[in-house]
Amino acid sequence: MTVLSLRGISKTFGAVAALTDIELDVAAGQVVAVVGDNGAGKSTLVKILSGVHPADAGTITFEGSTVEIHSPAAAHKLGIATVFQDLALCENLNVIQNLFLGHEIRPLRLNDVAMETRSWELLRQLSAKIPSVRVPVAALSGGQRQTVAIARSLLGDPKVIILDEPTAALGVAQTAEVLNLVERLRENGLGVIMISHNMADVQAVADKVAVLRLGRNNGVFDVGQVSTEEIIAAITGATDNVVSRRNQRGAQS
Repeated sequence: MTVLSLRGISKTFGAVAALTDIELDVAAGQVVAVVGDNGAGKSTLVKILSGVHPADAGTITFEGSTVEIHSPAAAHKLGIATVFQDLALCENLNVIQNLFLGHEIRPLRLNDVAMETRSWELLRQLSAKIPSVRVPVAALSGGQRQTVAIARSLLGDPKVIILDEPTAALGVAQTAEVLNLVERLRENGLGVIMISHNMADVQAVADKVAVLRLGRNNGVFDVGQVSTEEIIAAITGATDNVVSRRNQRGAQS
């Protein structure tokens, strides 16, 4: 079932067209990788879906209803969570404090026990390898910090999670750990949009690859039926747009 659908999404900044007539579909339990060179429009797309920037034109459909996303709070209320590349974690706070920062459980005072219990529930949902929820985030590895950021995004029970370059600057073991998290999200029935430059990561976990080039769609591919070379050709513009559109129709059929 398609949970999120974009049609004709466009965004300009002054005289610069950042996005033009973007189309994208994300189903429940599906990982869609969005790839493209620098300046392709990936960051702008993430900001539109997360409510940072409103789209200038186009339609966003969420769970069958046309919606407008004018703020991060509106995206959160809908069920769209975003984990940005910088993670926005407080290194001096522990895992529990980071997970519930700004959303503390407190009928009259902080309910530390309830927050610890919920923290472990979220981490177990991801099959995460965190030694303790009482350790400061500063003591965690890059992969473990990504785990905390993803777990925090699950607090609002989202239907779609956007991961912005989740494996950037991570080592081999930490990257594998994060890719396992992405698979857990899919197994839990969430739609996942993964922004990535790493083709190995894309082909390891994605179901579909949507290529953006110069702010436009340049192909949607089924990962099981496309090579890394074909994806790179679409990113660089080496493929003819007619071929890309044919691949797009085939992937959506």
